[in-house]
Amino acid sequence: MPYRFTSSLPYLLNRVGVRMGELFSRRLAESGLTLPMYRVMAALRQEGPQRLSDLGAMVSVEISTLSRLVSAMKRRNLLSRVRLEDNARTVRIDLTKAGEKLVDRLMPIAAQFEQVGTRTFSDKDIAWLKKALKQIHANLQELDAPKA
Repeated sequence: MPYRFTSSLPYLLNRVGVRMGELFSRRLAESGLTLPMYRVMAALRQEGPQRLSDLGAMVSVEISTLSRLVSAMKRRNLLSRVRLEDNARTVRIDLTKAGEKLVDRLMPIAAQFEQVGTRTFSDKDIAWLKKALKQIHANLQELDAPKA
């Protein structure tokens, strides 16, 4: 069967991601947040304080963009940004109490969006889908490797 763009995996993944992102962004706007801001806050809530570079990899945001985003969120008292004493070039990002309170209020909404999107799937199918998506992400590292 020839390649069909509208049934390709990248197209279908993007379509779902864009749709869910648009819908969730509307809810985030009520709290004055953008989707990238929420991703940063949710990652910090789940994983704890992070170095800027690790946080960037986790939320798939370029470091320069993430640095500006973190600065804006720091001004709103949602995040703290601390240079480590043993390495002044390293910055640790963490949630403030206000940031924790806000993200704790938003995470159930995010969970509801996931639940609605997967409501016709069994728990087993959802687990398989998540595992498959993580594996696809890992497999794509091969395309990032330098050519010999």
